[in-house]
Amino acid sequence: MSRTFVVGDIHGCFDELIQLTDLMGLQPEDLLLSVGDIVDRGAKSREVYEYFRNRPNSKVLMGNHERKHLNGVLSYAQEIVKLQFGERYPAFLEWCATLEYFHETPEAIIVHAAFEHDVPLSAQREEVLCGATAGERYLEKKYGTAPEWVNLYPGNKPLIYGHHVTGALPEIKNNTWGIDTGACHAGYLTAIELPGFIIHQVKVERDYWKEEQVTWQIPVLKSKDWENMTFEQIQKQLEKLAYIEVPEVKGYLSAIAQWSARLSAMYPALITGIGVFVQQLTETHGEQFSIVANQYAFKTYLFKSKAGNLKVADMEKSLNTPAKIIALAAALGMSL
Repeated sequence: MSRTFVVGDIHGCFDELIQLTDLMGLQPEDLLLSVGDIVDRGAKSREVYEYFRNRPNSKVLMGNHERKHLNGVLSYAQEIVKLQFGERYPAFLEWCATLEYFHETPEAIIVHAAFEHDVPLSAQREEVLCGATAGERYLEKKYGTAPEWVNLYPGNKPLIYGHHVTGALPEIKNNTWGIDTGACHAGYLTAIELPGFIIHQVKVERDYWKEEQVTWQIPVLKSKDWENMTFEQIQKQLEKLAYIEVPEVKGYLSAIAQWSARLSAMYPALITGIGVFVQQLTETHGEQFSIVANQYAFKTYLFKSKAGNLKVADMEKSLNTPAKIIALAAALGMSL
């Protein structure tokens, strides 16, 4: 007789996933079902993804972390995973788009995060089922607090979910089973075996998320597209990361701050350079100046300069990223 094993939030804990499947005696005919959040925070998100994608008779539900990747909402944990996946990341996103939001067996309903007590399964909101921020806010508005749905669940059929860390043991309440037991935070990786509702667990000995945050700080910072951020966005990033005390990180951020400040202070020098360029065009082309000037991407600055009304404020509005300043300086033959 085949069984169904419902696994809680794995978050990249691949070694523990394999330990758990060995402990359960997982067989090829058994369905291995993840409630979602198989990636982020742990050290081996790519390995977990490849395991589920390659193992027959396996299924992953949409968790809020998969949905973040799919929607391009990348915070630190997602930025790390994007680097870990490398060239395989686009394929991962395509796979995420195929994930379903719930699964039902004869014994139970399985979702990632939550369930509206008075709404049929087929009409449940996706953002609620997967625990997206919008879903959490919706539940708070409806119930006062997002977890209150558990207390109002009618209990006609057992419901298994993850998302909210319950502690070392699953939270069994009102015929709901919360099985996110904090694997990536040195907690436990938990699975429920159906049809018997047998609990299986393995202990995670290390706080992977704490380790990953330190390990990936510099690679993630270097992967950011600093050149195409606005100077305002760069400043916000620097302020957001100012709490970090790791010397290497502080040194890198300091270098970014100095680089950004130096480029954003170049407006007067660029105005001077444009003035020189306008003079050269005028001397070379005379009455053909307008025709020649129109050929340049920065023609607006050329005409304003020629008219004597090019101001720093004009440049700050449109020349608002390092990349734009670097490109203009190069076109003018100016050294940075």
